Amino acid sequence: MNILKFIESLADESAMQAKGSRRESLGQFSKLGKNLALAAIPLGLASISTSAYAADISPTPSTPIGALQLALTLEYLEKEFYQKALDSGVIPLSENAGRDRKVFEQISKHENSHVSFLITGLGGTASANFVPKPTFDFTVGGAFSPFTDYPTFLALAQAFEDTGVRAYKGQAGNLISTPDLLTAALQIHSVEARHASEVRRLRGLKGWISENQRGAGMPAATQAVYDGEEVTIQAGYNTATLFGAAAGSESYDEPLTTAQAVAIANIFIV
Repeated sequence: MNILKFIESLADESAMQAKGSRRESLGQFSKLGKNLALAAIPLGLASISTSAYAADISPTPSTPIGALQLALTLEYLEKEFYQKALDSGVIPLSENAGRDRKVFEQISKHENSHVSFLITGLGGTASANFVPKPTFDFTVGGAFSPFTDYPTFLALAQAFEDTGVRAYKGQAGNLISTPDLLTAALQIHSVEARHASEVRRLRGLKGWISENQRGAGMPAATQAVYDGEEVTIQAGYNTATLFGAAAGSESYDEPLTTAQAVAIANIFIV
């Protein structure tokens, strides 16, 4: 499957606009995950990892390679977080008749696929552009207990997914020079958005961020994920004028800058 076919498969209108049952939603999640896993991309994304970009790599990504490196770091975090949670047994099988665990098993598969996808895009593990997985501490020195307390796990899952959605959007400008790569990244962004919505609903919240509110039960340390979401000005128009501040802010996710995304991730990196 080449990159153009991969993009086409993720742009399936029936999958993106479906309003079916929860079982159907899980089925669509599965289809997206399989498409990511099957995408053979060495001749697509790997071609981005050339000397034309290598010389421009900087500590704060401002190139396609930099954007991929940041995305991979965030995907490493999510991949390890969900795998540890599934291994720990913190997700109760009794919760919603086992549905919660099925959701996180599917999300975990997606995160694994995202990591593989991005590593290939960077040219593989032997490439000079490859960034290894950091060492994560999801307890933040003992402050959190996500693998023994299910509400804490859900709260951090929400924070990580909401971060991913905003961070991918924030890197769009760094990918604008590579249209195929930008399209692929935005399709991954849409999968992350589905994850975020599902996790928020498992917590009894709206499926989207409202203003800069992190939601009930969220640790204060996660506020950085939501700062700036209260913006209602879009393309010079104040959406709050007609719809109110809450609805205006809910209509769009604001991007996170590279510095903001790194600062959030660094909370959990040893």
